[in-house]
Amino acid sequence: MATIIKGSKQDYELTIGLEVHAQVASQTKLFSPAPVMPLAEQNTCVDFIDAGMPGMLPLLNFFCIEQAVKTGLAINAEINKLSHFDRKHYFYPDLPQGYQITQFYEPIVKNGYLEITLEDASKKKIRIKQIHLEQDAGKLIHDKKAGKTLIDLNRAGVALMEIVSEPDIKSIHEANEYVKTLRAILREVGSSDADMEKGNFRCDVNISIAPIGSNILGTRCEIKNLNSFKSITRAIEYEIERHLDIIESGGKVRQQTRLFDQNTGETRALRDKEDSDDYRYCPDPDILPVPLTDEFIDSLRKSVPELPAARAARYVASHAITQKEADTIAFDKDLHEFFEAGLKICPDAKILCSWLTSELLGRLNKLELDITTCKVNSANLACLTNRIIDGTISGKIAKDILDDMLQSGKTPDEIIEQKGLKQVSDEGAIAAVVKQVLDANPDKLAEYKAGKDKLFGFFVGECMKLSKGKANPALLNNILKDAMK
Repeated sequence: MATIIKGSKQDYELTIGLEVHAQVASQTKLFSPAPVMPLAEQNTCVDFIDAGMPGMLPLLNFFCIEQAVKTGLAINAEINKLSHFDRKHYFYPDLPQGYQITQFYEPIVKNGYLEITLEDASKKKIRIKQIHLEQDAGKLIHDKKAGKTLIDLNRAGVALMEIVSEPDIKSIHEANEYVKTLRAILREVGSSDADMEKGNFRCDVNISIAPIGSNILGTRCEIKNLNSFKSITRAIEYEIERHLDIIESGGKVRQQTRLFDQNTGETRALRDKEDSDDYRYCPDPDILPVPLTDEFIDSLRKSVPELPAARAARYVASHAITQKEADTIAFDKDLHEFFEAGLKICPDAKILCSWLTSELLGRLNKLELDITTCKVNSANLACLTNRIIDGTISGKIAKDILDDMLQSGKTPDEIIEQKGLKQVSDEGAIAAVVKQVLDANPDKLAEYKAGKDKLFGFFVGECMKLSKGKANPALLNNILKDAMK
């Protein structure tokens, strides 16, 4: 649903385009044999090509071509059978060559799309203009020596896929859904780990506002290098207000590249936005065109795995879980691997899904833990749900056991045995508990028999307290109802 921006003079419509830079999951760089090692000591993963030494010729890493093609196939795009590499000229100390090798005229992938889920659960297609391969730049370090800027070239020349959307995004929700969906696809295909915290998946957000009904988009500004959903949201919110203030006061928005400050929640101008002419693009004379055959493309098409949207649809159809639950699991690679491993142990997908999405994830979010590093593995969560299904424990006791599992890393069976938590399903034992509770509350029993039905919950609660939560709930309800007649 499009965002309508209320102004004092008129209303405006928001338009967003996204450029995502995803680091290719390659062990070496795009045009040099230097290794890609994020934790290596500074300037230890640098080849002569990366350092811009004279006479050094680039050698294309074809693995990166394969990853771009696989990504293109996953976003329903056209694969260019003859793509080219070009030079984008700009002078900055973290780019020793004096230009970036990229694909401007003939990118390897073009005219794709992906579907996102809107707030009303309907679907919307976001067109993707192109994916092109290019080199990353180095890193400037400003805080090591006072008054000096240091340069680390380990990242210079690392392969990036720049994924460029059309300006089809009309709200912050749509922007975040697009990023979430694209990130899930990249991780599933394996073309990028898309790790936002490590900077391997960064977003440039192009934003503009224009009067509702206008056929001309407003002047756009680009916010660079956003690497979290929170930053994307806050940067767009700030820019909406900034654009609105300028326009409403009679000014004109300048086309700029801006940076987002996570501490203040504000953006600041980095430079006036360049147009393509400013970069003096030209074909790179040292790199041959990249021809691709139908057979090559078809072989990669067969290697594309089940994608998140298809997996979510399968979960809904096969396991009778809700669309929201299915999306939560299917669009997170770690979660769906956890869930599917658990399904091999727990026969009831619905209860396993509920305990994964509601109980376990709820606790992990509060504790700021991750599914891959927490002490509860898929086998133990599946075992816990099995103990609910077979009547060994109640759902209430299972929640306490899950808390213990998160702290101790023990299996549910170990905790049940050590703490004596097995559910009581002996009818005689439960009947004795019921009699004791009814005998202790004759006045409330009389009120219940007089028509105060809500008191039934009181008696259930008292019985559960007396049994220390071990009474089989279904059996307790039946025995209690019979005894209260």
